[in-house]
Formats: sequence, C-alpha cells, structure tokens
Amino acid sequence: MTPSPRRARLLVPLLLLAVWLGIGGALGPFAGRLGEVATNDQAAFLPRSAESTEVIDQQKAFRQDETLPAIVVWTDRSGADVEDRRTAAGEALAQLTGAPGVTGGVSPALPSDDGKALQGVVQLSPGLGDELPAALDRIRTAAEGVPGTTVQLAGPAASQADLSEAFAGIDGLLLAVALVTVLAILLLVYRSVLLPLVIILGAVFALALACAIAYVLADHDLVRVDGQVQGILSILVIGAATDYALLLTARHREELAARTDRFAAVGAALRRSWGAIVASAATVALGLLALLLSDLTNNRALGPVGALGIACAVLSTLTFLPAVLVLLGRGAYWPTRLHPDGAGRGAGAGVWQRIAGLVDRAPRRVWAVTLAGLLACAAFAPALTSKGVPLDETFVNDAPSVAAQNTLGRHFPGGSGNPAVVLADADRLTEVVDAARATDGVASATAVGENGRPSATPLVVDGRVRVDVTLRDAADSDAAKDTVARLRTAVHAIPDAGALVGGYTAQQYDTLRTAERDRNLIVPVVLAVILAVLVLLLRSLLMPVLLVATVALNFFATLGVSALVFEHVLGFTGTDPSVPLYGFVFLVALGVDYNIFLMSRVREESLRLGVRRGVLRGLTATGGVITSAGVVLAATFAALGVIPLAFLAQIAFIVAFGVLLDTLVVRSLLVPALVRDIGPFAWWPGRLSRKPGESTAS
Repeated sequence: MTPSPRRARLLVPLLLLAVWLGIGGALGPFAGRLGEVATNDQAAFLPRSAESTEVIDQQKAFRQDETLPAIVVWTDRSGADVEDRRTAAGEALAQLTGAPGVTGGVSPALPSDDGKALQGVVQLSPGLGDELPAALDRIRTAAEGVPGTTVQLAGPAASQADLSEAFAGIDGLLLAVALVTVLAILLLVYRSVLLPLVIILGAVFALALACAIAYVLADHDLVRVDGQVQGILSILVIGAATDYALLLTARHREELAARTDRFAAVGAALRRSWGAIVASAATVALGLLALLLSDLTNNRALGPVGALGIACAVLSTLTFLPAVLVLLGRGAYWPTRLHPDGAGRGAGAGVWQRIAGLVDRAPRRVWAVTLAGLLACAAFAPALTSKGVPLDETFVNDAPSVAAQNTLGRHFPGGSGNPAVVLADADRLTEVVDAARATDGVASATAVGENGRPSATPLVVDGRVRVDVTLRDAADSDAAKDTVARLRTAVHAIPDAGALVGGYTAQQYDTLRTAERDRNLIVPVVLAVILAVLVLLLRSLLMPVLLVATVALNFFATLGVSALVFEHVLGFTGTDPSVPLYGFVFLVALGVDYNIFLMSRVREESLRLGVRRGVLRGLTATGGVITSAGVVLAATFAALGVIPLAFLAQIAFIVAFGVLLDTLVVRSLLVPALVRDIGPFAWWPGRLSRKPGESTAS
C-alpha cells in the first residue's frame, strides 16, 4: 500500500528531525569536552614572528627541560631577625627539591633591600596540567614553615593556575546563563510555549555539532582552542542560531497566517528568508576568517573556529527548524492566535508603525539628529587606550597571583620575577651586560649559569649565552615597555652580538605592536569582504556603501561610550590590544547582519510597492523581529561577563552595547531615514534606482 502524498511529504522533515536528534544525542557531550583540548598557556598568545617569540624558541636550548617558575614571597609580620627568616626560607625551599612537579634545583631565599620580604623561585614542569594546583599547594605548605611570615605565590605558574581557574566550569556555567537568558527573551517575544524551546534546541544542536568538529580538529592540531575561543564560540553559536531562527520564524508566521497548508507556508518562508540568512552568516564568517591574517595566535585561532560555529548555526536554522515547523504547524505558536494580516501583527507592531510614520514624515530631521548623537559618542573613541591591561586588572576579581605580584613589586625591583631575557653570542657577553646595565630603567643584568640562576660562569650553548635583566618598573607597566625598547636599541647596536631581547615585558611590547599591525591590515579586509557580500545581495553599489558606513560609525560610537564606561564606571585603565579588533569584527559583521535583514525585506517590498512604501513596509514588518534578535545577541554576549577576565568583560560590554545601539538607533532610525530621504537613487545603479521619482523628504 503506497503512502498518501501528505504522509510522503512528512518523511523528509521526520528524517531531518531524526538526524538532528542523533547529532544532539551523540555529539552533545562535546560541548562540555572542549576544555580537554584547550590550551591556556600564555606563551601561545604571542606573535609568531616577534623577537620575543624567537627568544622563547632559542631559550629552549639552554635547558634540557622547559620550566614554569613559581615565585614564593614571604613578608614579615613579626619583626623577626632577617637572617633567621632567610635560613628558614632556604630550608623550606630545599625540601621541595625532587618533589612531584618540581624540576631542577630551587633558588636560595633572597631578602629585599628593606629587609621586610624574601623571595625564592621554584621551577615546575610546564606540562603539569590539572596537577599544577596540587604542585602549588605543596610549595605553599612547605613555605608556610617559615614562622612569622605571610606566604604568597607569584610568577607564571601562579598566574597560569589562576587563569585555568577562571576558565574552570566555563562550559556549563556560560552555556546555562546564555540559554536561560535567551529562553526568557524568547518567551516574552513569542508568548508561546513550544517555539522558544524549539529554537533553543536548534541552537544547542548547532553548538554540539560545532564543538564536536572543533574538538576533532583541535585534537589533531589543525586548529587551536583556548578558554577565550571556547567561550566566544558558545556565545556566538547560541546568539547567531537564535537570530537566524527569529528571522525565519517571523517570516513563517506571516506565511502561515495567510495560508492553510503548513508545507507551503514553510516553503515560502524558506524561499524568502534563506538568502538574507546565508548572506548575514557569510558576513560574520568571512569577517572572522579575516582574523587568519593576524600574527597573534589567539586571534588566528578564533577565525576558523568561529566561522565553523556560524556555519553550524545556519545549517541548523535551514534544516532542523523548518522540519519542526512543518511537523508542528500552527501548534508551534500556541497559545498565540495567528491573525490573517501576519505581517503587521505581534507584540510591538503598533510601535513600529509609529516609527515608520515618523521616518516618513521627517526623514531628514531623523537622520540628522541620530547622526549627531552617534558622532558625539564617537568623539570619545580616541580616549579608549589599548596598550594592554595591567596585571592587577587582568582578573575582574582579586586573583591570588595578582596580589602576590603586587607584594613582590613593593619590596623588590618592579621587574623581579619577570626579567627581560637577552640572548647573545658568548664572545660579546661583556659588552651586552655593560650595555644592559647602562640602559635607563634597568636595575640589574647578570649572565645565567648551568643551574639556570645568575652565575659568574655563564652557560654557553651553541656559542650563545643568556642574560637576565631585571627592570626597575613593574613588568606590565608602560615604563617597563619603554625600557625594553631602549634595551633592544642598546644591545642591537653591539656588532656581531646577534642580541635578542625577550621575556614577559618584551612579549607585551611585541603583542601591542602586532595588534596595531593587525588592525591596520584586517579592518580594510573585513570592510571589503562585507561590501562585496552586500553588493551581491542588494544588487546595488550606493546602498552597500551606505550600510557599511553606518555600521562603522556605530562601532566608533560604541568605542567612545566604552572608553567612558571602562574608565569612570568599571575602573579599567586600559584594554587588551586585541579588544578593538575583536569589537570591530563582531560589531561590523553583526551590525551588517541586521541591516541585511532589514534591507533585503525593503528591497523585496520596494520592487512591489515603490521605494518609499517599501522602506516603510520593510521597517514595520521586520522592526519587532530584528529588535528581538538584537536583544538576544546582546544578552548572550553579556553572558561572557560571568568569566572573571577583563578581556572578556570588555568584549562583552562592547558587543552587547554596540549591538543594542545598532539595533535600536542605526537600523531603526538612521538607515531607514537616509534611504527614505535619498529615494530611489539609494539603490544606484540597480533596477530600483530607475523607478519613477517619489515625493522628497521634508
């Protein structure tokens, strides 16, 4: 017996649903397993071609095993004799020789000039992974054997442990916050029970697929994943999948209200929205892939992983969601009743009709006022400093390693524990040491011996020696970066020395210079890519230029507001060098998304009704859904704030605020008013530009 045509038509959506349920069931656990292949080593964030990175590579020859230093800081709280404390500290450090995780010898305890503190260095294996906290606990326990002192742990090992703790539980916590937030917004938008759950389920399936693919690629060293990439991937997929679903379901609701056949309604919704969805996804994915041009490893890592997440979000939206909509029909919107005039109904429809009326009556006044406001905000953009985040602001909360480093800086030279590392030819050692000591801002410079500590007999490897240079200023300060620049000038000038300067401060300096180079290269590439996508979609030249210009203005206005909020509200004195670039890629690509949603509908309506009525009809029809999408995306990016790192907190604010500004001001007022005022010429040289003239703006 052959199945009825209706039953046969249900086979495809049932098959798609089964496939996605299988993906969710089989690959869902990978959303919580990316941490297994994540790398949170600070060295992996360095520029690939920088001098400090070359120093790291050459430095490996000076020791059989790479080490991760932990600096023990004792501060006096009893007034005991300094020599007694020094002896006890030395004995405590000696106990750690050969302990699990400790490699090589440990340093002696060295007193500060003021006699109120001691410091010692314990070298740990860099591959401890989850065992690092236990190794640090053993060091702390041994160090607490010095009576009358307070013990703190600083240095790269302690910082890495705090960083790992900051990302601990990122999978569950971040995902839970994002999903609960999105679900609450969707329930308010749709006022239905099933559809929000379906959209959330589709986003989760997309994330599961993206995480599984990223896991396999990272496990085979084809891509790199760190906690930062991991967090942004989750937010990006959830936000994008929800946005695309909102666009499709809004169009489906219109079609379903006007048709009785559920298959025809879904088919019409797909035909009229897939182009805008794919074009929107392409702008984001290509913008992210432009990060592959970066010389910073963490920027390059986000590019392919983020683009992969966007592709999975689109795949879920165009396959899983239509299948479920076919199966549920009108039941997807229960208990909301669909009206015959689906285009103009729904929450906030009257608001958008009034906004469209305002744009129609006084477009020139609307765009002039909004433009002036955005320019006023953008005027503060130069105040946003992106020279790096000081160590004491790296973590939003009070990280133990930061407090310990501050203590170290109060009693020892600012660069203690984080020396600049100079590698040079051995026969020029004396000249290199003399040049380093003569450099303004240098506290001391000493050759390193066989045991990895300062020595009168330097270790020579392949004709090269290492000199540790302690800086007077804190290693993360602007003054220290200036000292590194002077130090490089001094040692580079020594003939035949082949001197290279690396270390923590040099890495920060190189990262800053590389970030500036990346911005100058990647920003024009992203703009060109987005412009090309818009030209293909809208079949116009002037309109794409107009849209790109408005989202760029929105970006600078967001930076201006962020500069004020970061300094005067959140207390940040600077931002990470990559923050402006990340903000640009996300805001421009995502901002164009909403303009694509709007203008693709405006173009469709203008072909039927004329440019003036097309603008008003497009704004009214898409106003509610695009605003909802913007609120969802802003809320999901704001969820990044649960990770206590300044970098992600800054990205969260910039993207969340910028998306809302773009959604509520640029896309709702500025763009429609400009298009209404310019008239058909806005679509030059497309066919819409050749339509008969319409009434001009007031």
